[in-house]
Amino acid sequence: MTIDRHGEVTTRGPLIVQSDRTVLLESDHPDAAEAAIAIAPFAQLSKTPEHVHTYAITPLGLWNARASGHDAESVVDVLLDYAKHPVPHELLLDIVDVMDRWGVLSLSRSPVHGLILETTDSALLEHLLQQPDLAGKTGARIDASTVGVHPSERGELKHVLLKLGHPVADRAGYVDGEAHEIALAHEAHAEQESTWSLRPYQQRAVDTYLAGESGVVVLPCGAGKTIVGAAAMAKVSTTTLILVTNSVAAKQWKAELLRRTSLTEDEIGEYSGTAKEIRPVTIATYQMLTTRRKGSYLHLELLDARDWGLVIYDEVHLLPAPVFRLTASLQARRRLGLTATLVREDGREDEVFSLIGPKSFELPWKEIERDGFIASATCHEVRVPLGADMRRAYGSSEGEDRYRLAATADTKVPVVRSLVEDHPDAQILVIGQYIDQLEELGEALDAPVLTGKTPEKEREELYAGFRDGSVRVLVVSKVANFSVDLPEASVAVQVSGAFGSRQEEAQRLGRILRPKAQSQAATFYTVVTADTVDERFAEHRRRFLTEQGYSYTIETR
Repeated sequence: MTIDRHGEVTTRGPLIVQSDRTVLLESDHPDAAEAAIAIAPFAQLSKTPEHVHTYAITPLGLWNARASGHDAESVVDVLLDYAKHPVPHELLLDIVDVMDRWGVLSLSRSPVHGLILETTDSALLEHLLQQPDLAGKTGARIDASTVGVHPSERGELKHVLLKLGHPVADRAGYVDGEAHEIALAHEAHAEQESTWSLRPYQQRAVDTYLAGESGVVVLPCGAGKTIVGAAAMAKVSTTTLILVTNSVAAKQWKAELLRRTSLTEDEIGEYSGTAKEIRPVTIATYQMLTTRRKGSYLHLELLDARDWGLVIYDEVHLLPAPVFRLTASLQARRRLGLTATLVREDGREDEVFSLIGPKSFELPWKEIERDGFIASATCHEVRVPLGADMRRAYGSSEGEDRYRLAATADTKVPVVRSLVEDHPDAQILVIGQYIDQLEELGEALDAPVLTGKTPEKEREELYAGFRDGSVRVLVVSKVANFSVDLPEASVAVQVSGAFGSRQEEAQRLGRILRPKAQSQAATFYTVVTADTVDERFAEHRRRFLTEQGYSYTIETR
């Protein structure tokens, strides 16, 4: 027994808070789930063995929490409330110091000097302006606490300062853009009976985002991120540029906007490899923005010339480095990022923070599941042995070749067939990384195979067949990781992936989280070759979902 900060007697909590900014969570403790949700806004899960999970408290996590409305006192209170042992005093001071850096530097707009960087600590500004990385990013010094900023460097300046350990609160405002009336469908057709409305958390996401100027909304797959985007568009009623991963995603966005808003076919354009339409609402692919022609980014220049008031980044965590560099020219617009997870294995979450905006809204997956807005799911890791004929080749291989041999072990094929047979009435996705493995599985399961090489028309036919039930089992490559709406899918069998990508694990589970009839649960299998790097990468992939409250049963076949 111990005494909490309110002077009340309580049992010892599930957290062990350490001075190196790591937090250990005893997963068997009765308050473990509650504590995991409480620390999620500022701590990131890094290890998930059976009984003790390890979290890291990073400056970026603390700044995201601060930008989302959590102050240092609330973070400290959570640690004190759930700690099993006294929390190191120096760590608490460090948390206060790091979170207090938010707002020390801010961007604003002066009627005389234009875009300016201001600080409440003139000595800090003097020090930062001497850093080589800031050369050319700022203009003339205005006074001891203010310096001019080149508008074209707005995004890159924020990124460099974040790297130097000093986040910038961007209060410089944005271009209103060309007005364009947009209403949600049930508002646009008030005379008709409304058939849908924003879910409470979707409304909160929109309101929280609009309370700032730019930011990121994090919601699980199936929770309606596109609807959040549509509702934000309706609130600001301005010309909008939507950036998506591929042309399939572009078509799905268009269909959803036609269904959910007052927008018509003539008001929505697609700018991709197959169409070049610029309209009041334009949906473009990231690939088009990064395509260079005659030494310049002609497509970006063409789109940037339009007076957009809002730019929406779908799957914002996936933006490759070239696009991040290009987003600097879009800083004057209000920006909304949408994603299921900000986790990136290359550690570039800070680029999302500085160039798109801080995380403005996130809701735990299990909370949305509890309210019935996404399907409940059970997760299973099925381990298979490495065949005797492959052991010698595996032992002598290295790097990616070693992983590929383990991930594509032929012992997985009969196990996948057995798992499919265990669900004779379900719509099943079999998902993998390697095309030859998928083709082998397609033949074994007598199921169609959809990959990046599948023509777009055939893709649409396969997706349509899956939706209407004429295709019950669909074998898919990583092209189905993102922006594919297959609400009928209730079982996913993962056979290989992008090494230890936690983000991919979350996206693949998300394929089956649409609410089911009669509250049917979803089932997620990941088939892993035991005692190989495949098993080690699988452990890493589980981390994000474990943080969200999912647990895996592990069995050997």
